[in-house]
Amino acid sequence: MKPGSGTSRSGTSPQRGPTRSYLLGQLARDLGAVVGRDHVSADPVALAEQSADWSWMAQFLRSRDLPLPTADLVVRPDSTSEVEGIVRIASEYRAPVVPRGGGSGTQGGTFALHGGIAVDLTRMNRIVDVDETSLVVTVQAGIDGSVLESELNTLGLTLAHYPGSHHFGATIGGSLAARGSGVVSTKYGKAEDMALQLEAVVPPGRRVSTLPIPNHAAGPDLLQTFIGSEGTLGIITEATMRLDPLPEARRFLSFTFADIDTGIEAGRRIMTSRIVPAVMRLYDEADSARLTSMLDLGASGVLLIIVLDGTDASTALEQRAIEAVCDGKGGVGLGSGPAETWWDGKYEPFSKHNAPAPPTVFGTTDTCARFVDLQGLYRAKKRAIEEGFAEYGARYTAHFSHWYPWGAMIYDRFYVDGGPDDPDEALALHDRLWDAAVTASLANGGIINDHHGVGLKLGRFMRPQYGEAFDLMVAIKNAWDPDGIMNPGKLGFGAPRSGWQR
Repeated sequence: MKPGSGTSRSGTSPQRGPTRSYLLGQLARDLGAVVGRDHVSADPVALAEQSADWSWMAQFLRSRDLPLPTADLVVRPDSTSEVEGIVRIASEYRAPVVPRGGGSGTQGGTFALHGGIAVDLTRMNRIVDVDETSLVVTVQAGIDGSVLESELNTLGLTLAHYPGSHHFGATIGGSLAARGSGVVSTKYGKAEDMALQLEAVVPPGRRVSTLPIPNHAAGPDLLQTFIGSEGTLGIITEATMRLDPLPEARRFLSFTFADIDTGIEAGRRIMTSRIVPAVMRLYDEADSARLTSMLDLGASGVLLIIVLDGTDASTALEQRAIEAVCDGKGGVGLGSGPAETWWDGKYEPFSKHNAPAPPTVFGTTDTCARFVDLQGLYRAKKRAIEEGFAEYGARYTAHFSHWYPWGAMIYDRFYVDGGPDDPDEALALHDRLWDAAVTASLANGGIINDHHGVGLKLGRFMRPQYGEAFDLMVAIKNAWDPDGIMNPGKLGFGAPRSGWQR
């Protein structure tokens, strides 16, 4: 992406002729008739806010006061009916539609490369129903996950989805759109595992609902087709999610290991023994040092943090089993202290004063793989960054933070502290680092991403990852969205076919 298109932070709008201005004025009036005039805006600052997310690209452009690629209008609906009206109007005008939740994504998913309409869903923030018999909640898609969690906790319940962006506005709809994950996903699953039913609006303004239960033998699963589609098929407007009781007890365990291979093997044996911690995070030496610089853990080296929750009896059994595994692999027990400190400060690494920021060039290149590939995958990515970009002093850190019965996820990052001053060169270096990291992932049993989504940033890797199967995804996109107006340019689906021009 080249800086220079769209609307700048300073409020400078692209030049528009009288015909274009009239078209946008008419579009704004039509949208205002659906959502109310006060909820439609062409304010340049509001448009820039809607385009921005937490991607390095957005942070870098804003830090240089360079323009972001913005929509032409932002609209803020209050209901699914209003979203139906917005998509119907967009289809009539063949205008691109870019949905947005809390803006906490990291992949450029809210960049409006082709202009059009930004749909801010944060007014759709209500709890529709809490079914305490079935432990199920139904919410509007724009609800802030941390606000929802506070309400559920008063009932002794939890939606156990605690992403790093939990207190940065992450919405339930956004978590589902990008297949998001949270710190206790090893036990409770990712957002996609908690979803029971979705309501969405697809072109040309149709409301559709998936089945009220996710487990059935009644045809293909449309629920999981919407999840992860990042607004390219439709706009998720309502979600029904599984709940869990708040745990009665919580235990904390901490260990160090001689090397990362031994730590991975201990984690593998825990998971294949079908012990299921709420949290299991294994840090390599570099990431352990970074974590300790933020939290006074009193530990270093290859560090394993484990959190168990449930009843006193169940967590005691799990603790004994985990200690036996770790002792057998030469793990050194550190007691509960480091893990408790980590739990209390689990959002601290994502806070504004600790999260990396420009001028550092950085990226979280998370991937996941089967156990058989994990050690080779870790080493291949570390080499790709540290040896491939040695001239820039590139650094690589990693921890294994989401574990599955068959494998684990690597939450890894690259850092270049002294990136180029020239914006085009800095953006090009960022992309080359991503190319190297993702190429190494795909060549060593990994995938392009585990839980941050694809957005604009990783779209070019979708066809290499899926091969011929990507054509089936394109066919679904074309059938559901024949004009290509739904979040164009994301997931590798390319530009809209509508001919809409800035």
